[in-house]
Amino acid sequence: MDSIRNFCIIAHIDHGKSTLADRILELTGVLHTTANAQVLDSMDLERERGITIKAKSVRMPYQSGSGEKYTLNLIDTPGHVDFNYEVSRSLKACEGAILLVDASQGVEAQTIANAYLAIDAGLEIIPVINKIDLPMAMIDECRLQLEDMLGLLTNSALLISAKDGTGVPDLLEAIVSRIPPPRGSSDEPLKCLIFDSYYDSYRGVIPHIRLFSGSLHCGDRIMIKSTSKVFEVDEVGYFLPQITPSDRLVAGEVGYVGATIRKAGDIHVGDTIISPDYVETPAILGFKHSQPMVFCGIYPIDSNDYGKLTTALEKFQLNDSSIVYEKESSAALGHGYRLGFLGMLHMEIALERLKREYEQELISTMPSVVYKVVTTRGEALMLDNPSKFPPTHYIDHIEEPIIRARIIVPNDFVGACMELSESKRGTMVSMENPDTRRALLTYDLPLAEMTTGYYDKLKSVSRGYASMDYDLAGYRSGDLVKVDILVKENQVDALSFVAVRDSAVPRGRALIHKLRKLIPRHLFEITLQAAIGGKIIAREDIAPVRKDVLAKCYGGDITRKRKLLEKQKEGKKRMKMVGSVEVPQEAFMLLLKMEE
Repeated sequence: MDSIRNFCIIAHIDHGKSTLADRILELTGVLHTTANAQVLDSMDLERERGITIKAKSVRMPYQSGSGEKYTLNLIDTPGHVDFNYEVSRSLKACEGAILLVDASQGVEAQTIANAYLAIDAGLEIIPVINKIDLPMAMIDECRLQLEDMLGLLTNSALLISAKDGTGVPDLLEAIVSRIPPPRGSSDEPLKCLIFDSYYDSYRGVIPHIRLFSGSLHCGDRIMIKSTSKVFEVDEVGYFLPQITPSDRLVAGEVGYVGATIRKAGDIHVGDTIISPDYVETPAILGFKHSQPMVFCGIYPIDSNDYGKLTTALEKFQLNDSSIVYEKESSAALGHGYRLGFLGMLHMEIALERLKREYEQELISTMPSVVYKVVTTRGEALMLDNPSKFPPTHYIDHIEEPIIRARIIVPNDFVGACMELSESKRGTMVSMENPDTRRALLTYDLPLAEMTTGYYDKLKSVSRGYASMDYDLAGYRSGDLVKVDILVKENQVDALSFVAVRDSAVPRGRALIHKLRKLIPRHLFEITLQAAIGGKIIAREDIAPVRKDVLAKCYGGDITRKRKLLEKQKEGKKRMKMVGSVEVPQEAFMLLLKMEE
């Protein structure tokens, strides 16, 4: 165990984590990459967008300058705030972390957030300043920021260029000298943490594990602590970076285990695997569950595919354990699921992965957040779907979730960022200057504003230089109302939304206007309305399609024409009473793209 080092790379978005992982893989001789291929970003979406979505683990042999041989287990993590659950899980499997800072950008919002996650997990942190080959590199300023903002010693920071490999050999020496070896013993009863997993259609669920004590061989029996289910191990191995079987895994190592776990629900990320011979072995503590921030409903386009969607979600949750879901039904869209995500990018990526990897054809409803509805009886209801709200006369007030956002922005764009934040109902908490060039703005913002593109607009007004990190700060009462959409006096639950009273009327009008163009004309008039409680705030009518019943009357008495028109009028009246209007599927898709 003294020769094992488990570490991960943490940083802000685009500070060079995957490129550094490439250089380390090359130096340890695991594989040779070409033109910064970022081999650990193997998913199509990761390559298309240039971001890391999934944390990846890889085992590497390393011989130090003194001739000693080591086994390095590296985990490359995502940088975006929406995927920080991947980072927190990875930290539980490590003893050390490389904190990467871009020399041209400095310490940014997610650098601070990830550093605090590593400090809370009790990891040894190695600060590294990357991209020193760039002409605009600010090495001395980065060192000062690391000391002022994170309390890390300036002389402990290493200087590297992950792109051309400068300083990376020194970093590998620092990893083996500074990061402590794992604790535990192979002679103790088995105890290992599941920090990730995926579903293989031939072998079932394959958990990614970190052994804290004991050892695993083929043929061993294992027990999942939370469910007490027992399985027989048929394969163990490592990631090199593709999965490679081995004879056994021992305490301190990171790898995978195959045990023909067919049901996705039998195993969860964060579970502890123990030996059935030692059932009293305690579970590994400190693994917190994710807290969803944004919710949306998803429904299969063909209602017969509901079973396939259920299976796809079970398998998808194994690979992305931060999503939560529950069954939901809508009068307009049929049976589906309500999904909870960590943010808007997480929602976008998860829905895209469901469509691509699991071949699901889906409709998603407008994203919403969890509101606290306080009734006139004093009950507090936590509701993530506006259609579940009680009638207006039973609602005393509505509270919305507030986030504490930390925005790091160059001084030139402070005014634009403050203007944007205040237009989104933000309240400034503090403003600091970590260095002469940048400001750190702390704002309390309604989470609902994040779902209407706040982050994209922040990047736009700051020309891409602003960086942001946030966490939930609690709930705050506001002048909020629920807007219902009525089609032919019938409420369409999937189109209900919650808004501030001042913006509810224009948003309701815009929605109705858009809907009027999407719903096809019928033989009778269709009324579209937006309502707050019993008050109609917007209305549009879709004119009926007229059949020319007088075409056959080429002459004769006026009473003949009047008789035919009266007959048509009666028929339309009867049709209006029994006829139904279906909101087309395209309406929901197009309404999602409606600019707020």
